[in-house]
Amino acid sequence: MDNFEDENPFETDADRVPSETSSTSKVNISAPSSPPHPARVLSPTSPALSRPFPSSGTNRHPQTTYKSDFCCGRDQWLHSGEDLEILITDAQKTSLNSNTPYITYIIRAGNAEARHRYSEFESLRSSLVKLYPTLIIPPIPSKQTIGDYATKQAKAKDDAAMIARRKRMLQTFLNRIARHPILSNEHVFHRFLDGEVSWAEVLHSPPLSLLPKNTLKAPSHNPTDQNASSAYAALPNPSATHPLRNPDQRSVDSEIFTNKFANHLSGPMEKVTRRTLKRWSENAQDYSELGAALNGFSLNESGALAAAMEKTGQAVDATYMSTTRLLQELEQNFSEPLHEYAQFAAIIKKLLAYRHQKHVQYEMTQDTLENKREQLEEYEKSEREAKRLDEALSKGRVNGLRTPSSPPEGEEGQSQTQGEVEEPGSAYLPPHPGPSPYKRRAPGMGFLNALSYTLHGMMDVDPETARRSGISKTRETISQLEDALHLSAQDLKYSSSTIQADLDRFQRQKVADLREMTISMARVHRDWCKKNLEAWQAAKKEIEKIPDHPNKRPPSPDARPVPGPSGLRRDSTATVNGR
Repeated sequence: MDNFEDENPFETDADRVPSETSSTSKVNISAPSSPPHPARVLSPTSPALSRPFPSSGTNRHPQTTYKSDFCCGRDQWLHSGEDLEILITDAQKTSLNSNTPYITYIIRAGNAEARHRYSEFESLRSSLVKLYPTLIIPPIPSKQTIGDYATKQAKAKDDAAMIARRKRMLQTFLNRIARHPILSNEHVFHRFLDGEVSWAEVLHSPPLSLLPKNTLKAPSHNPTDQNASSAYAALPNPSATHPLRNPDQRSVDSEIFTNKFANHLSGPMEKVTRRTLKRWSENAQDYSELGAALNGFSLNESGALAAAMEKTGQAVDATYMSTTRLLQELEQNFSEPLHEYAQFAAIIKKLLAYRHQKHVQYEMTQDTLENKREQLEEYEKSEREAKRLDEALSKGRVNGLRTPSSPPEGEEGQSQTQGEVEEPGSAYLPPHPGPSPYKRRAPGMGFLNALSYTLHGMMDVDPETARRSGISKTRETISQLEDALHLSAQDLKYSSSTIQADLDRFQRQKVADLREMTISMARVHRDWCKKNLEAWQAAKKEIEKIPDHPNKRPPSPDARPVPGPSGLRRDSTATVNGR
């Protein structure tokens, strides 16, 4: 097993550089960070409001953040300072407002009660992901796989174990949001807990209706900002696999650690846990059958043997029941949280990919701006060359058209026969480029000739006009790219500091949850052993009441005890031979 302690980029030692500065210390960006939205800011000094597993268990940290202004009653309840718990009290089958039946989960938050189906939990989480692209949004339980639907077909939605598991994990999802220092302030979440509000109406009203199609081209601190600069449209849309020229080492370390964490959870740990639970389940089933067989066998005997067999069967039944309880505890307090953290690892990967794309976006905008500046220099160089050439041609034209003071005699008559001399300042007018009036047009060629004339005018653009138009457009593009580069620098700094701060919060939550998970595993195994020990000690007392074999010789004082768990172990060969 790799040593995570030495490589963990999320550790929160006092000697480490604070996350709000360390995450951007290697990004050469001079622009200040963007002003955060009041309701969507992650303060690096926010307390760790993590909730150890299970959601309804003990050792939970009460909320220590207090608010004076509340947007609604749910907000006031969530921030009342008490140790509150959102509960999913029941799951009922209904067909309200639907042609097909579905399962609705009843949520109780204080004195409010709301009913939501699984798809509405899913839409809540996807909405929070879009509203807060730099925060770790807790996962919800996975959907049923195709294999589950193939094996159970219509009964997949009605599976009691699946519904109970969803109830527990959806309750954990809601409580994780309620204890998050930022997500707990979101009014969309408050309205989800309010049973008097239509969720369909919430999905089609602000701020969810204002979400952009692409969050990479929107402010990181507030994607729904309608006053955001139009320069965001000029930002590129890079791929998550696009390489970086100057990667941030802290982000690289975070990606490496997250990949290791994900590989350990989704690989050996989950596989071994599933295999262990499967074998415990098979063992419990075997104990159930063995207990029934022993209890039935005791009915055919009498006396002390019948009582001993019955007590042994009861001990086997107690082992079956304690093993079943052990399975339930391991499923709820170890296997499910382990799967949840495997989902967390995938979520963090997407979060780091978003930060990577923001960094690539910044570098690509830089490259585009440099290319446009070089292009503008080429245009301006061509413009200077054209002006110099025009000045030279103008001087040459003036000198060539100037009239001599005493023309030669031989040329005087020749100039008179050619007509009057043109004035020095007269301009040369070229002939019209249209068709010759002396050419006869063929029938039906008028439209084609007009189209040819139009295309000829479009292609034969004056180079000077095209050059000046290119200079004007390039300068406008450069101005827009400069604004876009400034916005991209702000988003990158905000994303880096906010993501790192939430990763630090997640690390504290993870440590507390894993501690609770391992303590719970030790506790359930201890209780399993205690219950089994009591049952088998009672069975032992009944077994000792069975009289010794009548043909057994009394033990001699010098006889050594028979090797084994007990010196009273019977010799099967002697029993068969009647000795």
